[in-house]
Amino acid sequence: MDFKSLYTWDMATKKQAEEVSGNRQSAYTAKNRASLIKAAQEVLAEFGLNATIDQLAAAAQVSPTTIYKYFENKEALLSEALSEAWIEFMLWAHGDEIPGSSFQGLINVFRKLFRAKQTHPHFARILKNTLTDPSSFLDAVRPMALIVFRQAASNDGMVAVHLEERSYIWGFSLAGIMNGVFVTEELSPEKADESLSFSLQVMDFSKAKAKKLVSQPLVYPEPK
Repeated sequence: MDFKSLYTWDMATKKQAEEVSGNRQSAYTAKNRASLIKAAQEVLAEFGLNATIDQLAAAAQVSPTTIYKYFENKEALLSEALSEAWIEFMLWAHGDEIPGSSFQGLINVFRKLFRAKQTHPHFARILKNTLTDPSSFLDAVRPMALIVFRQAASNDGMVAVHLEERSYIWGFSLAGIMNGVFVTEELSPEKADESLSFSLQVMDFSKAKAKKLVSQPLVYPEPK
């Protein structure tokens, strides 16, 4: 099951379970968790992953004790808030294309990420505060990226030898580009595209093929 189908199925299943059971307590719990996650995203945009439980509680206008009713600790809440922010952006960036269906589509999503300051300023602030640790970015994109890499190896002219090792190295290159765009702000989206083109050579794409991949016109869905 692909990324988008999995997410859609998960959301539909949760909703159906609540409707069938008629369990008001479950609906109440889900609503409160969603409110806490929304508040945590605001905190991530302002303070990042080092936010305190008091900052989270203040943003949600609840007591710290309330947070612990729904999440094991502040790290669990921040992790879920960050994950949902990524999912929301990735689904928007893919538009009508099924995530993981093409390597070109994946490249287009990364290029849209480089331009998130213009399309999703709140998400861009979250990125600025969370991309100081490359692992947070790699954890967000690696599962889907590996699926696309394997497909591209057979469909888009990539060499399959040591694919996982090369994709791991490429992921850190991409994390560095994202850091330059959002954290140090040394890279413009256009410079990030150029750096992305260079990094694709790690995946055994020729210079001409890499340049072509990062030169396609981007089609933007309406921001949500």
